[in-house]
Amino acid sequence: MTTKEKDAEYIVHTYARFPVVLVSGKGSILVDEDGKEYIDMGSGIGVNIFGAADEEWEKAVKAQLSTLQHASNLFYTVPCAELAEKLCKKTGLKKVFFTNSGAEANECAIKAARKWACENKGAEYFNIVTLVNSFHGRTLATLAATGQDAFHKDFLPLTPGFLYAPAGDAAAVEKLVAENKCAAIMFEAVQGEGGVVALGGEFVNALDEIAKKHDLLLIADEVQCGNGRSGKYFAYMNYGVKPDIVTTAKGLGGGLPIGATLFNERTQDVLTAGTHGSTFGGNPVAAAGAVSIVDRLTDEFMDEVAAKSDYVVKMLTGAKGITAVTGMGLMLGVSVTRGADAVLADLRDEGVLVLKAKDKIRLLPPLNIGWKELEKAVEIILKVCAK
Repeated sequence: MTTKEKDAEYIVHTYARFPVVLVSGKGSILVDEDGKEYIDMGSGIGVNIFGAADEEWEKAVKAQLSTLQHASNLFYTVPCAELAEKLCKKTGLKKVFFTNSGAEANECAIKAARKWACENKGAEYFNIVTLVNSFHGRTLATLAATGQDAFHKDFLPLTPGFLYAPAGDAAAVEKLVAENKCAAIMFEAVQGEGGVVALGGEFVNALDEIAKKHDLLLIADEVQCGNGRSGKYFAYMNYGVKPDIVTTAKGLGGGLPIGATLFNERTQDVLTAGTHGSTFGGNPVAAAGAVSIVDRLTDEFMDEVAAKSDYVVKMLTGAKGITAVTGMGLMLGVSVTRGADAVLADLRDEGVLVLKAKDKIRLLPPLNIGWKELEKAVEIILKVCAK
């Protein structure tokens, strides 16, 4: 049986896979089973932020694999503590809880917000306001937090306690908060699955003001838009706000599963011994890889991400067959006249792998993609969109 046949026979059919079997890669170039090369403009949905087979990341992971691959969280491990220190120093936040994914990081944030509200406001203050077109995960609670009906319909009844306001409508958020007993407001600075839409500074600052006014927690979901993707370490940093809880995953691990929930002074002591846990959270191998990632996300590197973003936006905006370019940094959505599915297929044929978000093509290249590869990918995108 071929790989595709084995997949069809033995794997649950939850993924609409593209017809490509990837077997290897180096940097921003991926190779399929037939030896065809592709420029990677998706990076595993923003995970491989330093590309495939990154040597520094690989060295860190292999070194940890040869010493200790796992330890229960009943014991201390060096990579876990080192990664937590680096994240706190980079962000100014105070404490970290490690998980295995973005959904788990958001579950942790939801639990912590409700516990904080119960202790500080009363048990009835459990509602969390999220935004229409948000995406926070596929567990039952994070699915309920997701403000998209399409994800809800097969899994009713949803976990209660989530309220949705249109993105960009501060008055609607204020109304929900005023009329309901709430614990927190949760937002993505750039809505990825919702169409790669940046919320904008005015609205994000309004969320911050509403949270302060009503004594709520502000939770930033940085699962996809974090870890340098926006041109800042976290995307909320583009707007000058300081959330009480921040969640992240994807690019943090550089290719291995890891998530993190970060807490500020108000929330750092909410979760106590026995109130939350994870068997694999903070796994030494994943944490060691993440340390090598975080160390390289310097201000100078972010400047390069911003420069590459400016180039892509400038080249694509107003081009034939392209009606809009949205997003931030190297997290961009491109509206195309031919339809996203047709463009994706033609780009694959031309050796460029991109993603989709609603009716847009979504660009999430490795942050260190070389200028040569980036320019070639943009050239091909322009050609395909203009057909």
